[in-house]
Amino acid sequence: MTPQIEVFTRNLELTDRLRDYVTKKVSKLNKLINDVEDTRVDLSYVKSARSASDRQVAQITIRGKGFILRSEERADDLFAAIDEAVDKMQRQISRFKGKRQRGRGDGTPASEVAREPVAEEAPTDIEEMPIIARRKTFSLVPMDEMEAIEQMKLLGHEDFFVFYNANTNAINVLYTRRDGTYGLIEPKLG
Repeated sequence: MTPQIEVFTRNLELTDRLRDYVTKKVSKLNKLINDVEDTRVDLSYVKSARSASDRQVAQITIRGKGFILRSEERADDLFAAIDEAVDKMQRQISRFKGKRQRGRGDGTPASEVAREPVAEEAPTDIEEMPIIARRKTFSLVPMDEMEAIEQMKLLGHEDFFVFYNANTNAINVLYTRRDGTYGLIEPKLG
């Protein structure tokens, strides 16, 4: 049984052509992963977006037994936003399936692995230093916390955003929590 795909719109009209397009594209995702209980597609037009290329928004949420996967993309064309969100969701599904399938591979329970004696390694005189693979510099523009959240969304930063807080005159880190809310790190010199 294929789960029903729910399509919701905000600030735009859901035409039959649009509903058929979404159903056709998103139904392919449900074939990639098992135990899908609910698939929701939110389409919206955000008139207040700074860039015209960010006004059409497509968000796909797939809920299943023990998982929730979500992708959101913005574009100047709604169909392009849908395509990009579907592509992003396909990558998330493959990452999610890879994490679940990886393991010890031989079926040995963790309790047995813990009981096995650990072979002592010969001490090495040279410790390997961690390698910094990339350095990035950027200019900080003073902004408040709400502007930082908006910038984080506009730039597509999903995990964190570093900004100069104009209210506290300090560098802060805004991050997305697992429950979808935001957290703020305010570092202080010790």
